[in-house]
Amino acid sequence: MTLTEQINEQLKAAMKAKDQANMRSLRAIKSALLILNTSGGDGPTEADEIAALVKMAKQRKDSLALYVEQNRPDLAKIEEEELEVIETFLPKQLSESEITEAVQSIMAKVNAQGMKDMGKVMGMANQQLKGKADGKLIADIVKKQLMS
Repeated sequence: MTLTEQINEQLKAAMKAKDQANMRSLRAIKSALLILNTSGGDGPTEADEIAALVKMAKQRKDSLALYVEQNRPDLAKIEEEELEVIETFLPKQLSESEITEAVQSIMAKVNAQGMKDMGKVMGMANQQLKGKADGKLIADIVKKQLMS
């Protein structure tokens, strides 16, 4: 079953259950996928769909942090609900230790010596861990590993 089909099935279930939070979130995902479908080409690949979901999750996290900072629990709750639904469609996120392991493996492959090799390591890490880990977390771990 494709991601779009999964979204449609869950949207129908949310409508029947009158679950406003799920409906709002699923409609946002469906909208993003429709925009992706109409952007031309042969249609989006699974990687493109995952990238769109990662982008949506990041937007929700940023908004959530902003609303919490500005003491707006009403808006923060909405973002949190939507983030939970979006994350159900994302691949399992790697832990810090798993990311560190992957980064160390990449550093060994490219024979990274120090901060001058950060570009090489980051390029491979982002490619290898795309959708499985937050880019900022990857960058922080790469810096930490290259400095040690």
